[in-house]
Amino acid sequence: MMERVLIVGTGLIGASIGLSLRAAGFAGRVDGWDASQSELAAAVQVGAVDDVANSAEDVLALARVADVIVLAVPVLAIKDWMQRLAPALHEGQLVTDVGSTKLEIAALAKELFGRDGSAAFLPGHPMAGKESGGALQAEAGLFDGAMWLFTAAGLEAIAAGAEATAAGAEATAMETEWRGWVSRFGSRTLDMDAARHDEICAWVSHLPQMLSTALAALLEDRFGDAPEIAAIGGRALRETTRLGASPYSMWRDVAMTNTGPLADTLLALEQRLAHVRENLRTPELREEFALANRFRQRRRG
Repeated sequence: MMERVLIVGTGLIGASIGLSLRAAGFAGRVDGWDASQSELAAAVQVGAVDDVANSAEDVLALARVADVIVLAVPVLAIKDWMQRLAPALHEGQLVTDVGSTKLEIAALAKELFGRDGSAAFLPGHPMAGKESGGALQAEAGLFDGAMWLFTAAGLEAIAAGAEATAAGAEATAMETEWRGWVSRFGSRTLDMDAARHDEICAWVSHLPQMLSTALAALLEDRFGDAPEIAAIGGRALRETTRLGASPYSMWRDVAMTNTGPLADTLLALEQRLAHVRENLRTPELREEFALANRFRQRRRG
């Protein structure tokens, strides 16, 4: 039974997990750690964690007695913590993460976890967030209605037709319980192969971020603080550049760990924009709008 949870990284997602646990009825203990003392203090302030670790050594000590350890830090830091934690943990414990890319994490998990006497690892990715981070922005309802993706080991065999459940044939009791809590957060869950995850997320999450960032940066370069932009730019501009407020610290790791798929999407977008530019005065532009309208109508339905 899950009685103690350790959240490593108490920013927006980590603190929201703590709040979601409480809102869902978790009566156990939630400890937290963050590299930023201000974020850690904010997580305590909003009630996301009960107690805090003050050093990396404290994190390892708390991890040894936790049932579930949630790694809610950027992807490269997740990989670093995986290597620190693996030798300190034992069978029956679960480590999970919320990283935005999964292939490198899943590969490392296969090396470090899931063997006799070792803790289990469940790669996860809640498709939720805000353009502004931090524990003070955390919400108990952040994951309500959101898709929470899992890329459990063994999904390649499942895709090939091996007999197994969607969650993997060897899910531990603690993994099953954690999945239950995620569902109680109001999240929908989906299991998929890690490589497929990174490919799809490059298109539907990472590309929109880079597009918004590039557009906002282009406007800043071109117009700076020109008052006409604030006066004329309306809802379309706000919505299109909203993601431009996202922190580099998180997206740096996404770019570094999903470089190939993300580069492919950016190249495809460059080619599509060139197609639009070359057809501003031809019927091809109308066809482009028709395709875009069809995409949006399907998503409304």
